[in-house]
Amino acid sequence: MDIYLFDQIPLFEKLNTDERKDIADRFILRHFPKNTVVINEGDDSRSFYFILDGQTKVYLTDECGKEVVLNTQSAGEYFGDIALLDEGLRSASVITTQACQFAVLNYQSFTECIIDNPQISLKIMQGLAQRLRALSDDVRSLALMDVYGRVARLLLELAVEKDGLNIIENKLTQNDIANRIGASPKMVGRIIQELKKGGYVRKDGTSLIIVKQLPRAW
Repeated sequence: MDIYLFDQIPLFEKLNTDERKDIADRFILRHFPKNTVVINEGDDSRSFYFILDGQTKVYLTDECGKEVVLNTQSAGEYFGDIALLDEGLRSASVITTQACQFAVLNYQSFTECIIDNPQISLKIMQGLAQRLRALSDDVRSLALMDVYGRVARLLLELAVEKDGLNIIENKLTQNDIANRIGASPKMVGRIIQELKKGGYVRKDGTSLIIVKQLPRAW
């Protein structure tokens, strides 16, 4: 695994070059076809996955089989970092929505690395603290923002700048947005339509383009 990929992983970004190389050498490559369940909610597996290529969906299901999408992730993103640090069961399921290549670090290899390099522990704790702060921001968003604020925040988080435009390339449905922000698809649809009418966003095939700065409130 390229040690510079650790710049994208808060858990490891505090490590120096030698420490990064030690952990990087313990990763293995794994390939999963499209529509493959990587982990199931409630599993006791303890591996960390870094997405090198492809896309995944993170979701929950209730007793009736209703699915709630928590997130979609693509190359450069990761999941399972908390599993390296505790003995809890998986809190969500992950499925590939495209063929994926992962760099995988299992718990045993991670533990051996910590034992061999005790100084890494404190740096990883600092990285974990950053991750927890980011989660706190997500909770604050759900608690304090209105529906429009949550929609706008999600669109900006998913957008990637290309040729001076902010583009969300992966198809994003009203249901996808609603599931991610805890709102009704009808309300989300109304907000998206109003943003289109105001010239703030437009569709281009399956992509959504943010044409100009979104208003602070609606």
